[in-house]
Amino acid sequence: MTEIIDGDAVASQIRDDLTDAIETLADAGARPGLATVLMGDDPASQTYVNMKQRDCEEVGIESYHVDVDGDASPETLYDEIADLNDNDDVHGYIVQAPVPDHVDYREVIRRVDPAKDVDGFHPENVGRLVAGDARFRPCTPHGVQKLLESADIDTEGKDVTIVGRSDIVGKPLANLLIQKADDGNATVTVCHSRTEDLAEKTRSADVVVAAAGAPELVDGSMIGEGAVVIDVGVNRVDADNEKGYELVGDVEFESATEQASAITPVPGGVGPMTRAMLLYNTVKAASLQEDIDVDLP
Repeated sequence: MTEIIDGDAVASQIRDDLTDAIETLADAGARPGLATVLMGDDPASQTYVNMKQRDCEEVGIESYHVDVDGDASPETLYDEIADLNDNDDVHGYIVQAPVPDHVDYREVIRRVDPAKDVDGFHPENVGRLVAGDARFRPCTPHGVQKLLESADIDTEGKDVTIVGRSDIVGKPLANLLIQKADDGNATVTVCHSRTEDLAEKTRSADVVVAAAGAPELVDGSMIGEGAVVIDVGVNRVDADNEKGYELVGDVEFESATEQASAITPVPGGVGPMTRAMLLYNTVKAASLQEDIDVDLP
């Protein structure tokens, strides 16, 4: 039987485990604060922001939100970022991507205070991660590691193939998995659109992480028997149902389960973990800024 790795359950446990740390900080007068910044009115981005605000309310993190008109100048957004950098009540914040085309997202990230960069995207935090001294692990890669840990999957000495080389998932996850650490020590191959014979790379892997943003790119014929499959993709495709669409991953689930020993579903796999690890990073940021030791899960 293929094990279905339940991201909803693991994320719920992490949120529960964070409660004590949040209360420790609050008792010391330092309740963690997370802000979201949304420039424009993209519906999907608004949904993500609303979910993050609900997550904060559930665990006792103070939630703040800043709306910026989508037609405003980049400087307007930069001014809001500067205000958040100076706001002692906000320990971490994220600028929801995508931003409008006239704004350089890389410049946005560079303006975020690295100590409040709970996404882990600032060049300083990327450098620390690569050097093996991460301040914040990016939320989705860290969530993948937590899912593997929850299923007692040891990556030491294992061959891991990551399909996708994004700055958000593929690159940081590869760097985390090769670290000399209990949740690392893997041999990692990173594949992308220029990779020749992708199926050969995935079939030889002990663990396959699909993070290419391509619906059902990886099917069962590309999975070695007994491999572990982590599906990061969330793709909306047309469907004959009331909504007119359904969500699928980067992995063709049914055929993959015939080969895999363990697999994450979509939805209910990596997605909830990304949100849980954002809360984790916010609590860690508050602990570091307030110089209060807390136990993190």
